Amino acid sequence: MNNDLLYHERITSNKTEALFLGLTILFFGLLCSRVKDGDLDALAVVFFLFFGVFLFYSVNYRTLTIRITSEALMLTFGIFTWTVAVGNIETCALDDVPIFMRMGGAGIHFMMIRKRYRASFNFLEYPRVVIAFKRKAGPVRDISFSTRRPDDVLRILQETIAAKTTLQQGRSTDSGLSALEIHQS
Repeated sequence: MNNDLLYHERITSNKTEALFLGLTILFFGLLCSRVKDGDLDALAVVFFLFFGVFLFYSVNYRTLTIRITSEALMLTFGIFTWTVAVGNIETCALDDVPIFMRMGGAGIHFMMIRKRYRASFNFLEYPRVVIAFKRKAGPVRDISFSTRRPDDVLRILQETIAAKTTLQQGRSTDSGLSALEIHQS
């Protein structure tokens, strides 16, 4: 698979990492304060849950990896991976969502944009590319992701889609001729 790799990018965000680490420390400190005072009540449980969530975010959402091969786009954020077959990409473009939707947070989010359900793998400070699917993946019709090099990603995806389409059209033409030749014999 690596010999078929057309694009590879690893993105990290110091801002996102600092935010999640700060929230992890805050809720750990609040939890320790409750435990030290001997208060193991509902608020201590809430602080523990928030500490756990932000610890998970701190570890899981450190690096977004983007890989493009001739067959698929693969996005990996910690333990989560999303793969889109090149043949299922209808369009790709620079994401132009309203600012309040763009600033909705870092990590993996699911949201409705222009009446289409979207998965978003993002960091706040980088531009995003959006991919529209030909066939839905569950309820998801689009996926967007952050990248430092959106022009390169779009160019490579468009070239890969065009090559795949040309190859598929060539195969259907070849198989059509073969069927015609067999029928005439």
